[in-house]
Amino acid sequence: MPIDTGHTAWVLTATALVLFMTLPGLALFYAGLVREKNSLSVMAQCVAIACVASVLWLALGYSMAFAPGTPFVGGLQKAFLWGVDRSSVTGSIPENVFFMFQMTFAVITPALIVGAYVERIKFAAVVAFSSLWLLIVYAPVAHWLWGGGWLAGLHAMDFAGGLVVHATAGTSALVIAHMIGSRDGFPKELRPPHNPGMTMIGAGMLWVGWYGFNAGSALAANGDAGAALAATHLSAAIAGITWAAIEWIRFGRPSMVGLVTGVVAGLATVTPASGFVGPVGGVILGAAGSAVCFFAVEMIRHRVKIDDSLDVFAVHGVGGILGTLLVAVLASKALGGAGYAPGMTMSSQFGIQALGVVATVFWSTIATAAIVFMVRPIFGLRATDIEIEDGLDLTQHGERAHSA
Repeated sequence: MPIDTGHTAWVLTATALVLFMTLPGLALFYAGLVREKNSLSVMAQCVAIACVASVLWLALGYSMAFAPGTPFVGGLQKAFLWGVDRSSVTGSIPENVFFMFQMTFAVITPALIVGAYVERIKFAAVVAFSSLWLLIVYAPVAHWLWGGGWLAGLHAMDFAGGLVVHATAGTSALVIAHMIGSRDGFPKELRPPHNPGMTMIGAGMLWVGWYGFNAGSALAANGDAGAALAATHLSAAIAGITWAAIEWIRFGRPSMVGLVTGVVAGLATVTPASGFVGPVGGVILGAAGSAVCFFAVEMIRHRVKIDDSLDVFAVHGVGGILGTLLVAVLASKALGGAGYAPGMTMSSQFGIQALGVVATVFWSTIATAAIVFMVRPIFGLRATDIEIEDGLDLTQHGERAHSA
């Protein structure tokens, strides 16, 4: 198929938008939520992951995800982009553009996990864990769904990463948060975010970048991209309203941090369904995702008592899983969706979606635990009590986010 310049231009733009989600969007979003003495460390972790993940994606990750191989992982034919030149095409866009677009997903997914272990992890452990996680968890699951793997063969639906991004990162966040242990004072004596304004700016960047994340996943400038864009924006909007309304009812006033957390919950929930549902489907996903994620935050913090510090599992994991299941219903043409693959019905599609959830959560759990067991004896995992007390900005990087 010849290269389509319009499609290529859109995916080039979407690539920039998705990288913008991590740097500076996610870095600012997370940095505002921690204490000032740890804010720079969160930014450093996001930058380091972006650098390491990009190089590993070239070396092995892209090939493991998208080269022909087994139903479970791709081969190494395209390691270091071997055999890919300027004339190589994926669909109607140059393969090197597709490679870069997918790289930005490989960057932000391990970066999402940063929110689980902030304020108490060694920097070396972040780099080592994220590197292994990209190759052992992310690349195989991407192959299952987007690289022609076993879930793709079953017609599982994941338009932009409900399973590949949010379920993997959310599940792994919960596992590593449990294994590294809680912050001192969790959950009752923790200090509030040091800069909610920074968090709002980061959330705004995530919202804008998500246009590229979801609409860009159509890999074309067409009606699917337009449908994904509309569903994405509407889901975010109603989700922010829903979260604020719940806080207003329960606490007497809505918080700004809660408002933007709701927006992110809506964005995560609509991600797997965005190109398959209509605008009303986007509204339903946003409202449902915001409400379910709100109560998931409370359950993880106060009942399960795992210090997933910035609610990665409760927002991204739960939202991505919920959207993955609901797309089986909302993709129906009767509800304004795009419909199902030949031979698939609403009930059979739901069964496949549920199977994908179970498999992704299971693999993410056992693989993440194994990676932690590999990293801990070599690099260590948790910073010392003195390092934590002094703050990771100074003890891990020798710098401060703000001068005294």
